[in-house]
Amino acid sequence: MKINPYGTQGVNPYKRQMNKFDQATTVNKQKDQVEISSTAKEMQQVSQLTDQRQAKIEELKGQVENGTYTINPKEVAKSMVGFYSKN
Repeated sequence: MKINPYGTQGVNPYKRQMNKFDQATTVNKQKDQVEISSTAKEMQQVSQLTDQRQAKIEELKGQVENGTYTINPKEVAKSMVGFYSKN
């Protein structure tokens, strides 16, 4: 008795399904894109402020070491009164 294969020869339905999947993924590929949030942009600006602050600190350190740093007592008193009146 001879048994003939059922259906068509050489057709693999699983292979056909994989080919459809490969074609779908190549069509839908998108380029990578990076977006920086507004919060991250603000953080970058803060880092620039810290650089400015660091420069001012270095300047004040130099004045203190040289003995040329002067304190305005009236401004200190105003700041103290303002600080304690807020709390």
